[in-house]
Amino acid sequence: MKFNKHIILASKSPRRSQLLQEAGIPFTVKAKEVDESFPDDLPSLEVAEFIAKKKAAASLDLIGPNDILLTADSVVLLDDVIYEKPKDYEDAVRILSNLSGSVHQVITGVCMLSQNKEVTFSSISHVHIDPLSQEEIEYYVKNFEPYDKAGSYAIQEWIGLCKISKIEGTYSNIMGLPVDAVYRELVAWE
Repeated sequence: MKFNKHIILASKSPRRSQLLQEAGIPFTVKAKEVDESFPDDLPSLEVAEFIAKKKAAASLDLIGPNDILLTADSVVLLDDVIYEKPKDYEDAVRILSNLSGSVHQVITGVCMLSQNKEVTFSSISHVHIDPLSQEEIEYYVKNFEPYDKAGSYAIQEWIGLCKISKIEGTYSNIMGLPVDAVYRELVAWE
């Protein structure tokens, strides 16, 4: 697919790169380190989009006249509690224990920015995860080391294959980028 603009993915996420590649969307990766903190009083449903906009603001200098900057951030939400990337093994076990047997949300906020236009949006998927035994949780954390993943798991790994019974929303959103929504915006971009 050919677009009028060059896409710059401002993300080091190999999953976001993989999704764009698989969708046939040409892009270049140019990522910067960005503080992903957010105000404590920010409504949890707005956090992912807030961080995506923060990432875009930090990368403004990367945008040329024919570029679209694409940033994203994903959060896992259960009972209005945000589960970010785990700090260590114990934190990953704790997070997965909390998510076990739940229906939680994965929210990915996206910011698309050119020199004359900005579009931001969030995509929400509901994930039904079967109960996880302590042995299953420890197996997953030891073998897959999900320390760079919000909610301590990846849909494309063991938990997604063996313990996710249903998703409402898109698989790509849970993986880290709602490709369907990004594609629609790229096609409509002027």
